[in-house]
This record gives sequence, structure tokens and C-alpha cells, in this order.
Amino acid sequence: MAARFPLPNGAIVEIAATLGAAVPFTAITNAAPPVLSAVGHSLTAQDVVLIDSGWAKLTDRAARVVNPLTDSFGLGSISTSNAEIYTPGAGLGSVIPVTDWVQISKVTGFTPSGGEQQFATIGYLEDDDDRQYPTNRNPLSLAIVVEDQPTAAYVGVVEEFDESKELTVVRLKLRNGDQILYPGYVSITTTPTMERNNIMTRTISVGLSGRPLRYLAA
Repeated sequence: MAARFPLPNGAIVEIAATLGAAVPFTAITNAAPPVLSAVGHSLTAQDVVLIDSGWAKLTDRAARVVNPLTDSFGLGSISTSNAEIYTPGAGLGSVIPVTDWVQISKVTGFTPSGGEQQFATIGYLEDDDDRQYPTNRNPLSLAIVVEDQPTAAYVGVVEEFDESKELTVVRLKLRNGDQILYPGYVSITTTPTMERNNIMTRTISVGLSGRPLRYLAA
């Protein structure tokens, strides 16, 4: 079999253009995936939702709905199994479904940054060498460079989120069927970058509100 390499060619970038009404949930389990109780919800499998939860490590993340039943649904690729981190009964909240997507077309660059592990430096009197202990990670960001096309449908959507400062979701769909969800706050440069003999571009910046989630192709 010929070798295969993970090239980004053919990837599609989308942004949540419309968000639906919040769906409150009255219970959430400590499980992988967690099961949320929401009487009469209308969510379907693979719907993308933004999460608002009493659990700080879960809130402001984006996930896909799995195993929906009449009064419950799960959050795919999420684990809340550790009850020491996810205190039972403390994670109540709501989810906001994405109801419409728009493609961010003519992307010339898609660059994540941040997420580096930080360390506390510790030294004892009897030590000759300092030690390091892992603490937090730097916040994650995306820089999406696009061809300047002021009449494209996504431009108004991004500019509106830039103005409102509301949370949204960027979705990257790879050619092999994998999808990555990036929840965050978006902004866009107000004027294009220009360089002789190169296309004019604008940059969409995404400050992530939570870790992205990757869903592998079925």
C-alpha cells in the first residue's frame, strides 16, 4: 500500500452563523460520555453545541451530540468521569446548539498558537539544581488568513461576532472525514494586508475559550 501523508489540502473551514435557543439540562452524569437530562429537547445526533456548565473545565467548550433520546443526550469525546474534578451534581447548566454554518472560503493559512505547558520553578536549600513542576498552559489562539473578499457571506458573520463579542464555534473539516471544533471569540482585521504580487488578505483571529475537540471519521 502506498504511503499516506496527512496533508491539509481539501480542508473546509466553517463558522457557526446562527445559534439556537439555550437548552437547559437538569442533570449530568460523571461518565464518558456524560449523559445530560433535558426533557423534550430537539437535539439530534452530531448536532454541535456550546456548553454552559457549573463545571469550569467543561463550560465554554464545544461538543457533538451523541445518543440522543427523548429526554436525554450525550456529549461525544467528553469525559467527566473523575468525580474529584467534576463534583457530582455541580455541573448543571445549558447547551446552545449551532443551527447554521457558513464556510470561510479561500483560506490561505490556518495557524494555531499557544497551549504551551508552563512550569513553576522550585528550589530547596540543599539542592544544587532547581526543579520544575507543571502548572497551567498558555491560552490557545487561531490565526485564519483569508483572501480579501468583502462580499463573501462569512465576512458579515465574522464582523458581527467581532462587534458583539459573543462566543461561537469554528469547525475544521478534513478531507479524511475528521472534524475539529474550536470554540472561541473571533475578530477580523478591518483592512487587508497588501504586498506587491501577492493577493490581498485579512486575518481572522480566534481566542479559544476551551480546548478543541477532534472527532475522527466514522
